Amino acid sequence: MKSTLERSLGFFKPYWGLLLISALCSAIVGGMDGAFAYLVEPVLKKIFAGKDTGIFLLVPVGIVILFVVRGFARFTYDTTIKLAGQKAIQDIRNTLYANTLRQDMAFFNRQSTGELMSHMTNDISQMQEGIGQVVTGLFRDLISAVSLMGVIFYRNWALAIISFVVIPATAYPAKLIGKKIKNASGRSLNVMGGLTAVLQETFSGVKVIKAFGLENQTIAGFQATNLEFFRQIRRYIKYESLAMPVSESIISLGVAGVVYFGGSQVMSGRMTPSEFFSFIAAMVMVFTPIKKLQSSYNVVQRSAGAADRVFHLLDERRAIVDRPGAVDMERSSGRVEFRNVSFNYGGEPVLRNISLVAESSRMVALVGPSGGGKTTLVSLIPRFYDVSEGAIFIDGRDIRDVTVASLVSQIALVDQETTLFNESIANNIRYGKPGATQEEVVEAAKAAFADDFIQQLPHGYDTNIGDRGLRLSGGQRQRICIARAILKNAPILILDEATSALDTESEKMVQKALDNLMINRTTFVIAHRLSTVLHADTIIVLEQGRIVESGSNDDLLKNSSLYSRLHSLQFSDRSAGDPSDEP
Repeated sequence: MKSTLERSLGFFKPYWGLLLISALCSAIVGGMDGAFAYLVEPVLKKIFAGKDTGIFLLVPVGIVILFVVRGFARFTYDTTIKLAGQKAIQDIRNTLYANTLRQDMAFFNRQSTGELMSHMTNDISQMQEGIGQVVTGLFRDLISAVSLMGVIFYRNWALAIISFVVIPATAYPAKLIGKKIKNASGRSLNVMGGLTAVLQETFSGVKVIKAFGLENQTIAGFQATNLEFFRQIRRYIKYESLAMPVSESIISLGVAGVVYFGGSQVMSGRMTPSEFFSFIAAMVMVFTPIKKLQSSYNVVQRSAGAADRVFHLLDERRAIVDRPGAVDMERSSGRVEFRNVSFNYGGEPVLRNISLVAESSRMVALVGPSGGGKTTLVSLIPRFYDVSEGAIFIDGRDIRDVTVASLVSQIALVDQETTLFNESIANNIRYGKPGATQEEVVEAAKAAFADDFIQQLPHGYDTNIGDRGLRLSGGQRQRICIARAILKNAPILILDEATSALDTESEKMVQKALDNLMINRTTFVIAHRLSTVLHADTIIVLEQGRIVESGSNDDLLKNSSLYSRLHSLQFSDRSAGDPSDEP
């Protein structure tokens, strides 16, 4: 199995051209460091020993030319390597987003929104820094260090051995500290994920927080989580700050040895001062890229914790996939059959031995106490989850034998939670049929009784409705969702508590829109308000995951049953306050 670093660098493969240019330019930069160190000794000899004034006059010009060329090469190197890094990170983020969005609903039940957002932002930003350091160290600092080491060994191999014999001694503490940095970074990112989750929950639920006067309590909770993040990041800061002093302390032993033995050779006449100065200059220069390489190693260790989290998420495999040989489903007639269906979630039984048939263009209502499994049952139709036992058939075909994409194209959903996006009204309706014309959008809105209020908005269908559509009323948002479902024109319709959160006036308007939507469609309706399902062709009563009763409204009322008790409770309560709710 590939290491985290190998997998990260694998995203650079498409950009080998940029890396090649960067490598060439970094070789020029590193090579010039070596050339500069090599030329110090002969130039000093000619100037001070040979009294060569011509060389002396050319040195300033040569220095300017050298640094101009070096600067251009460094600019090209930095630009190309950063572009390659940004492109690689862009690919990682795109891959992670696509892989996450394609997961099944069980995955999203396990993951918090804030944690997923942290993966997409904080973790990938950490990875970006680490990948940049890897490539920088590999191309620029490594080449610079190698060229300078070549000069040092050429000048005096004995002193070179003395200066570098201590380098391996830095490896163990660097590895130990690097592991500490990785662990501390991983823990801090875990806490940051929790911090992001707190922010997401706070801002989405700010109305409840204010309504119950929980600002101080919420602030205290956030501060506690933020303090835990500080404690984790403090460990990282401590280890990162410790790395360089430990390394420099060990390297100083080599430097001290060179000064002692090299100085002794100069004083004994076995080495000229210019040779010794050239060696010292090269040695001082070579320790700079070596220290940078170690610093890069620490950054890589920090980003490795983030990369582990990212690749862990990338390795998640969705449970709901197309079977081998799955075929595309043609437009369905809408006949849906549950045959001995059971469903367990987390080891707990949710549905038990469900068998029912919804004939084409008929309305099936699902009622019963909360927690009875109504929403779970309809969620099995588009394969948000797969059955544990039994099978679901559409037009006589097991839905697991058709592709998921073609299956969901047969189904439209209008949920209790009106999910709208921070875009124009037209684009929100167009989610039902990407690429729909403006005329199709308007026709769908008219059928949903939404056109009138849309036309009164400042920019009509181009009006941006804000985050989650909060600039619209509940009834308006729901009619936009109905228009979206009408535009999709699917043969099977699922209405999950589509009017439960609305006032009476809005409910009546939305119900008219729903009546238009249900024409010639097989419809599954989940409702707590029995007044909305009195005319259903079949009413299924669910309790504790089982079908306890089924039939028409009139049939069920004739029996002393759970449905009749629910009916009596609802309509006896409403008759005292709103006679219009009576059947």
